[in-house]
Amino acid sequence: MSLKEQITEDMKTAMRAKDAERLGTIRLLLSAMKQKEVDERIELDDVAVVAIVDKLIKQRKDSIAAFEQAARQDLADKEKAEMAVLLAYLPARMSAEEVAAAVQAIVADLGAKGPGDMGKVMGAVKAQLAGKADMGQVSAAVKAALAG
Repeated sequence: MSLKEQITEDMKTAMRAKDAERLGTIRLLLSAMKQKEVDERIELDDVAVVAIVDKLIKQRKDSIAAFEQAARQDLADKEKAEMAVLLAYLPARMSAEEVAAAVQAIVADLGAKGPGDMGKVMGAVKAQLAGKADMGQVSAAVKAALAG
């Protein structure tokens, strides 16, 4: 079963269970997926769905930070609940050590020497680790690998 089909089944389950919060978040995700399909006239595969989920999670993190800074804990809690639902659709994340090892291997394969090669390395790393690792963590690992 593809990730898209799994999300649709989870929506049906949430409807039957009358779980309004979960249902709202899943509908939000399905809406974002449908928008991408309509805009680009494509059928989404699992990689594209993971990218959309990643984007929505990043938006939730930004919102949580803004709401907590504005002392709106009620809204921050709502965003955290949505983020928890979205996290279930991501594949298992790589540890910091695994990310560092993967980045070192890619840097060695490309023969990158210094910070000037960051764009080339990030392009290759993104293609290989998209959805598997936090890109902020990946970027820090690339900077460290190219600096040292």
